Amino acid sequence: MEAQSPEALLDLYRESGALLEGHFQLSSGLHSNRYLQSALVLQDPRKAETLCRALAERLPEGIQYVVGPALGGVVVAYELARALGAYGQFTERKEGAMQLRRGFQLPAGARVFIMDDILTTGTSIRECHEALKEKDIEIAGCGCLVDRSDGQADLNGLPLYALVGLEVQAWEPADCPLCAEGLPLEKPGSRGA
Repeated sequence: MEAQSPEALLDLYRESGALLEGHFQLSSGLHSNRYLQSALVLQDPRKAETLCRALAERLPEGIQYVVGPALGGVVVAYELARALGAYGQFTERKEGAMQLRRGFQLPAGARVFIMDDILTTGTSIRECHEALKEKDIEIAGCGCLVDRSDGQADLNGLPLYALVGLEVQAWEPADCPLCAEGLPLEKPGSRGA
């Protein structure tokens, strides 16, 4: 596959209506002038494949399992696993904590990669990591399609592999200039901040 520029990969978001402008409350609780709705780009299997295959080309070798935090990481973990010839699994909440469920198992010594769609604060990746770190596995790193944290997210020391970095402003609600302007606030996230 021919390498694509970050801008060309972001164009897949734009073409899908998945890069939104306005006033949004992110899953982290922060407010932003931009929102990335990965579900809109990932609903097209060809675009999902293109994005995840491009990331797969940048990853270390030998990854056997890709695990994503539900809900945002489910499709990208599967597609990345497919591109790598690995298994795709996901964690989901039970009693307030992320866990492997549905019979998913990671064999001892497995080389595992954690994958999410969008990185803002790193909460989803950290929660997925917490669910896996007591297992007898090797975590090769974590990744996302779009890193909107500018490389600043706390990822429990895991190396990050991001397909695209995108500078997006975000503010605490009390400091949000869009709130001060009286712009209506949209809450498109899945976590219900």
